[in-house]
Amino acid sequence: MDHGTVGSAQSGRLLVEVREAGSSAVVTPAGELDHHTADLLREPLEECLAKGFNRLVVDCSRLEFCDSTGLNVLLGARLKAEAAGGAVHLAAMQPVVARVFEITGAEAVFTVHDSLEAALPDGDAG
Repeated sequence: MDHGTVGSAQSGRLLVEVREAGSSAVVTPAGELDHHTADLLREPLEECLAKGFNRLVVDCSRLEFCDSTGLNVLLGARLKAEAAGGAVHLAAMQPVVARVFEITGAEAVFTVHDSLEAALPDGDAG
């Protein structure tokens, strides 16, 4: 399933990896997504959209924390993806992160999947 890392960005508290999986761009943030690290996720998401990927899958399996700033980054990416005819799919959220989406009602505007494999269209999982 290794399609190669397209790019990555890192701070002391957040690492973001990006790779292509068929028709999707898979973005994997690991660590804490907050006011101080939000741009480390925003920039790769915007780069994926600029490259023509309008289907973004955010693999949340390694995301340990997400505050309102992080949520806004994901909501912004969702709006841009939808404007391009696509969507942002969230996969494998940890309970602490899922709770933020539940409390704010944001889970209603995203397609949320239990696993990364479930978030990828048939054939893209490799």
